[in-house]
Amino acid sequence: MTKTWTCQKPCRLDEFLRERLPEELNSEISNSKIRRLIVAGQVCVDGRQIRIPAYNLRAGAKISATINQEKLFYEKQPDDIDFTMTEGDILYEDDFVIVVNKPVFLPVEAGMVAGRGNLHDALVQFLWSRKPELRNPPYAGIMHRLDRETSGTILFTKTREANKHCHEMFENRSVKKIYRAVCAKNSVAGNFSVGEKFSVEMPMGRISPKSQAAKWGFLPESKGGLHSKTNFTVAGEGELDGIPVYFIDCLLETGRTHQIRVHLGSKKLPILGDTLYGGKKFKRIMLHARFLEFPSVSDGKIVRVEAELTPEFAGR
Repeated sequence: MTKTWTCQKPCRLDEFLRERLPEELNSEISNSKIRRLIVAGQVCVDGRQIRIPAYNLRAGAKISATINQEKLFYEKQPDDIDFTMTEGDILYEDDFVIVVNKPVFLPVEAGMVAGRGNLHDALVQFLWSRKPELRNPPYAGIMHRLDRETSGTILFTKTREANKHCHEMFENRSVKKIYRAVCAKNSVAGNFSVGEKFSVEMPMGRISPKSQAAKWGFLPESKGGLHSKTNFTVAGEGELDGIPVYFIDCLLETGRTHQIRVHLGSKKLPILGDTLYGGKKFKRIMLHARFLEFPSVSDGKIVRVEAELTPEFAGR
């Protein structure tokens, strides 16, 4: 969202935002977050981007701030990994797109935390290392996202010309995405047989306040909820670190935020490690983007990419 104000008297930019932002967001905001917002280039004065917290405002100046509250209130996780991309991390590449095997504990894109590592930056640096003679960093477009603790297939564009095609294929659902989830068995959910199929369909949206950890769930369409549907197949069962589990393949028919996590939680089968939606505490959220299938930008032929299952996801 973007907020706009008029400065009534001369003052510093950070001091002005320190007065205005808490009342706009209905939440206390630390001085460090306000500084990060400015340094990140999210604040303009009279239409000009200002990155200096101590910038002096004149009376009558127009100030606008573009605020992503989820990023603003996010704090860096202590187990973010340091990641340098290599050729071995590429699952598929052509002249228009590149599909990468995302590691766990790595956000897809930069947030408000200065210097925080992310997959997009790692990809740009990798592409640049191929052509170090380039004066400017090569282009890499983000077409979809995976949660920080989700591993597996993720697609980026390599040219701006490919963005329209890729945006449309995600919008019209010609992209097929299959995830593997590991869920702890429990008496509340009942027993499932290997090969058993089920679906979850509901309107859903964000159900937590903006100042709290982002949580999605059932939300009536009358309140802004969007249709969501996932088809599930019980691919196997076994044990993981002594915990009886099901291995479940998840085929998305829509692409809402936290969709698989919400849908499995609604069936009393929360993903192992997903404490936000009722799962047992574990070393990570056990969700892996296994397959990505999409029409080629160049000729429309179907491309199918797989990020192989590690033993803990394969049940061996």
